[in-house]
Amino acid sequence: MLQERLRILVVGNGGREHALAWKLSQSPSVDIVYVAPGNGGTGLGASPKIVNANVKGDDYPGLVAFAQKHNVNLVVPGPEAPLVDGIQDYFRAGR
Repeated sequence: MLQERLRILVVGNGGREHALAWKLSQSPSVDIVYVAPGNGGTGLGASPKIVNANVKGDDYPGLVAFAQKHNVNLVVPGPEAPLVDGIQDYFRAGR
């Protein structure tokens, strides 16, 4: 069975997002983990698979555009605020 390689976008800039990105990057199924906007820890190169994205965590149209441009196939919101704000609707609509 052929498994699709993962290109992940973690939304947020705190310690939780750093831990998520670090752990996700350890999977052999993951090609890259983008963190938007990320932080100093995610930008330090803890893993060559982790890259900070220059998009604000609450710029949902910008996050969708970034995800489309970079062929992201999994989005992981770190904090609760994006979920409360309806981030999933932006990604479903492709706006």
